Amino acid sequence: MTNLFLLDKQGLVLAFLLGLAVYFFGGLEFLAIFFVFLISSVVVTKYGYHKKRELGLYEHERSWENVISNGLVPVLVLFLPFFGFSSIGAFLGAVAAINADKFASELGVLSPDPIDLANLKKARNGKSGCISLFGTFASFVGAITIGVFAHFLFPSSVDSWKIVFIGLIGFIGSFADSIAGVFEEKGIGNKSTSNIIGSAVGAILGLAFI
Repeated sequence: MTNLFLLDKQGLVLAFLLGLAVYFFGGLEFLAIFFVFLISSVVVTKYGYHKKRELGLYEHERSWENVISNGLVPVLVLFLPFFGFSSIGAFLGAVAAINADKFASELGVLSPDPIDLANLKKARNGKSGCISLFGTFASFVGAITIGVFAHFLFPSSVDSWKIVFIGLIGFIGSFADSIAGVFEEKGIGNKSTSNIIGSAVGAILGLAFI
């Protein structure tokens, strides 16, 4: 099971606890969206396995820090109903953002043309704060994947047009993660804080527009 979800033991336990929290405070539909992210992340991580190994960019087992950085915001927004807000939009926006970032980072590293956002020059594969044409496209695909599943799981809240909104929101959240990555390269923050920033941007936009 550890290899299935690409998590070490601590990460697997924490992911299980976060899943329980999502189910308890959100419901089965929210948990299903969470699983879409988990399964998608495994698929894109495994994609291009040999090339990633050659580049030294393949992550076989992720730790509890990775689980927290991706799952913290989606779980926190589930408490919004206690303050009079719906949690659906914020949750979908947050998960779309982390899924978009996962697609961008895991597939973008295979692109031959990464560009550093700090100076708009060609950069090495896997460097934080970089984007590529393929990674940008993959980011939108990752986000809209959440939108498609949300359309079927939350039909009264997510109509056909909102599938596109979720795609755009996730894409923007992923881009915010990349911008945070520029500061990460300067020693301000790390991959976890960049992930949290990206998911927070997705949550805020989701709350406003979904």
